[in-house]
Amino acid sequence: MPILQCTDLCKTYKNGENAVHALRSVTVSFEQGDFCAVRGPSGSGKSTLLHILGGLEFPTSGKVYYQGEDLFAYNDNQLSILRRRRFGFVFQAYNLVQELTAYENILLPVLLDKRNPDEKYISMLVELLGLADRLHHLPNALSGGQQQRVAIARALANRPSVLFADEPTGNLDGKTGKEVLSLLKYAGKEMGVTLILVTHDLHIAEQAERIITLEDGGVADDV
Repeated sequence: MPILQCTDLCKTYKNGENAVHALRSVTVSFEQGDFCAVRGPSGSGKSTLLHILGGLEFPTSGKVYYQGEDLFAYNDNQLSILRRRRFGFVFQAYNLVQELTAYENILLPVLLDKRNPDEKYISMLVELLGLADRLHHLPNALSGGQQQRVAIARALANRPSVLFADEPTGNLDGKTGKEVLSLLKYAGKEMGVTLILVTHDLHIAEQAERIITLEDGGVADDV
């Protein structure tokens, strides 16, 4: 059974009397440990697909299943718990809490879940991502690459099954972007995490084991 799949996924946004069809009957599935890139031009539906697969947004129609269970059959509280415990998210804008140190940002999902951090595991993440000498810095004292590394550590802190990355290198220079992408790939492989990465950049997409190309809200290619 795929760890995550969607069937006939549609998303329509109303804009006055006009309707924007962001997704049109998308059916895809992902196996545990997959590294899949979702690419396509601006407005093709990439981020919308990622947000719906991650339970951040509801579809207009269609289904999303996580480990065979209908994602949107959960109530809001159940869905929030599932996202916190089983999904990790990395965004282009980092989305760090500016008043918290790097270390506090990393621990945030664990503490929100009212659990004690696994210090050995967190230390492993910190070492893996090269953050040991930046843990007590606030985000505004970190470079863009360091902030994105903190965001990756935070996304992995709860040992998710699926890691969603939406243009994670979009705000970074080429060299730093390559480093962050390498870290995402390595973390996914080492931890058996399913990595679903949205990008408009073909060079980044080609690093993945599988590329889904969207055009006008539909799947144009899946190789």
